[in-house]
Amino acid sequence: MSNKNYQVYFDCGSSKIRAGAFNKYNPSECYYKDSNFFTNYKNLEYDIQEIITYLEKSTSEYLNDVSLMIDSPQMLSIGVSVSNKLDGSKLNKEDVQFLIQQAKQQILRNYKDQNIVHIIIDNYKINDIEYMFLPDEIKCDLLSIDIIFICIPKKIIDYFKNIFLKLDISIKQILCTSYAKSLYYKENIFKTDNVSFIDVGLNKTSIIFYIKDKINFLCTIPIGGNHITKDIFKILKVSPEQAEDIKLNFDQNKSFLKKKKIPIDLVQKIILSRTDEILELCSKTIKLNLKYLDKFKMVLMGDGSKILDNQYKDQISFPKEIDFLEETVEDICQGGLKMGEGYNKQEVVMVPKKPIKQGFFEKLFHFFR
Repeated sequence: MSNKNYQVYFDCGSSKIRAGAFNKYNPSECYYKDSNFFTNYKNLEYDIQEIITYLEKSTSEYLNDVSLMIDSPQMLSIGVSVSNKLDGSKLNKEDVQFLIQQAKQQILRNYKDQNIVHIIIDNYKINDIEYMFLPDEIKCDLLSIDIIFICIPKKIIDYFKNIFLKLDISIKQILCTSYAKSLYYKENIFKTDNVSFIDVGLNKTSIIFYIKDKINFLCTIPIGGNHITKDIFKILKVSPEQAEDIKLNFDQNKSFLKKKKIPIDLVQKIILSRTDEILELCSKTIKLNLKYLDKFKMVLMGDGSKILDNQYKDQISFPKEIDFLEETVEDICQGGLKMGEGYNKQEVVMVPKKPIKQGFFEKLFHFFR
């Protein structure tokens, strides 16, 4: 056990670094810090070092380890179904753990360049009856489990691990940012039965869908807010910095457009065209995964979604009800904290190695209930 008073979560995004330090014994005592917006990782190590210095000064503690939150356009969500015939005796956790380990080995064999960061139980089927959570005291002849594995490329995780290692800081656990945020918002803000969270980042858009209180699927499409910036850059022939400024402020600060003699109608057309494409791809992805479901709420979040929440948003040709979520560094880091503490009952939590001798499955998994 660590003798530190604070646990720290770092969200390493494609355009901003955010971090939060939380007092283990006083939940109201926490500190947050984020970097300036960036479009490449040129000064990433410097930005991380600045945040670490701020948190160490604020908490009066040296930072030894952190929990890391990451998203990526190459992130994968893989669904696996496994089953096993039993002898009709009472079902126990070892039976479930055996199937989870079997499925995990399938993923490790077939996706050698990926790291498993989340293992989520989508569904239990016992004697052909479906259960959301594992029931107690039930006899079983046939056990089937549907599992979702969320994976992030090893090279991305190793990249961040090496940066923190240079700063003498180890990585305690890896979390998927968009998944952690969506779970936090689902529990605290959007308690409707069917809700889809669309997390628009710099170069990717994540879609996380919940039916009632459980995640149904997560997937990523390789298109985000930076594609709108590139469209503006290419068509209007301005600098990348000016293109980003136009994208974020075109409906508020028209002086730059007037000075450059750029029609606001043209900017609006560029932005809304790409926006329609992003939302249409999201819609097709949702329909592909949920053919039987017509009614659901859509929540747009992430820095890339800010461009969509403006006075022209009614012109977006998208039929579903859309809510825009204005995120804060506190929200994002709190999402990581809740997930790191075992907030999601669907998730299998991999136990870190301990110096004492343990059984085989105890080393691998335990369940929060």
